[in-house]
Amino acid sequence: MKDRSKRRTLSRKTALVAATAALPAMAMVMMTGGSAAAHGAPMDPGSRTYLCYVHSIDHTGQITPSNPACAAALAQGGHNAYYNWFAVLQSNGQGRTAGFIPDGQLCSGASGAFDFSGFDLPRDDWPYTHVTAGDDYRFSYNVWAHHPGSFHMYVTKDGFDPSQPLTWDDMEDEPFASVDDPPWTGVGSIEDEYYWTSTLPDDKEGRHIIYTVWERSDSPETFYSCSDVVFDGGNGEVTVPGGSTGASAEVAEAHSAVPDLGDHDHHGSHASHGGATHASHSAPVNSTADWFGPGNALSQAGQTVGALLGAWSGR
Repeated sequence: MKDRSKRRTLSRKTALVAATAALPAMAMVMMTGGSAAAHGAPMDPGSRTYLCYVHSIDHTGQITPSNPACAAALAQGGHNAYYNWFAVLQSNGQGRTAGFIPDGQLCSGASGAFDFSGFDLPRDDWPYTHVTAGDDYRFSYNVWAHHPGSFHMYVTKDGFDPSQPLTWDDMEDEPFASVDDPPWTGVGSIEDEYYWTSTLPDDKEGRHIIYTVWERSDSPETFYSCSDVVFDGGNGEVTVPGGSTGASAEVAEAHSAVPDLGDHDHHGSHASHGGATHASHSAPVNSTADWFGPGNALSQAGQTVGALLGAWSGR
């Protein structure tokens, strides 16, 4: 059980920043179709979508990236891809990789859910994580919605050039690590994670991409992601060329300090916290009436944020 009294010392301003930033993401989760859809993305080493999201939020919850690559992704794909950083997926992926995801579209997974094409842009100024070759590294993958499955991690070959479009020929043929059904801490917030320890390749140096494929075992749905790393003796530190938007650190801290409003149900697809149930994926929003009417996705997300703010303020 988490220390609730300590978490309640967060200022209302910080809580409001976190809630404001979380609202679009929760609302967008409710807008996605399909039954019991999972969602998630690497947090350590962070994927392009995750690091751009975390380091681009301002105090109002708007996306205002200072990093040039993140700004270019926003200009190309728009805000929805940012607020749905956890949804780079193929609903019928079936774990397929080369021959299914086209060259030049590996980081977006050629996903049709939202326009993630901006995250395929060949650039050398994406946020990146410092790691050490051969280290036993603690990997972290977000759990917006939990489902069983396998995670496969690939890395680029020696000589990889980040300024060129990423192709399957750039990737090593076999994953350097795979894990089935790793443990997880909870569901439905930016702090919840699958986690495991795997050994990084011992023969890499300089800039590379770790490519993660999450293959669900209860569905053909498959997730794809690019994590930019540099093998330089680091231990998980993150560099953001161009810097972070001013509020990003505060928002990230507030997200990670979401209070525990109830025990997580690690056997259900959605956990309930103090009466605020995480969004169901079974009812897609098909019209503006669905979106703005009574009991709609936006108002449900607002009620969830209200419940969180109530917990923070001690009401």
